[in-house]
Amino acid sequence: MNRRIGKLIWIAPLAIVGLVLFTVLGGTIVMWLWNWLTPALFGWHTITFWQAWGLLALCRILFGGLGLHGGPGSNFRRRMRDRWEHLSPEERERFRRVMFERYGAGPAAGGPTGDQP
Repeated sequence: MNRRIGKLIWIAPLAIVGLVLFTVLGGTIVMWLWNWLTPALFGWHTITFWQAWGLLALCRILFGGLGLHGGPGSNFRRRMRDRWEHLSPEERERFRRVMFERYGAGPAAGGPTGDQP
């Protein structure tokens, strides 16, 4: 236990410094890229570091989730994959046919099935 506290004393400050460096570096890179590309390509205004950092945070929220172990849909995808693996080939084909008829999505009848490894 004493050894664990000793490690924590070194790891916690390093983790905080690393997090700060990571966010500063990320904001700076986004600011440089934005200010280099968007005014020339689209005629948009340049942005400050804090605007770049806000843009980076917004993109993380919208596209990367909030660090919730793969985002909100990962559990759904795992459950659906488990269900799919337990279907017989006839049930899979029936499911594909119904989805194609209902939504027009997926492979048409006689097309590739996606069962190949």
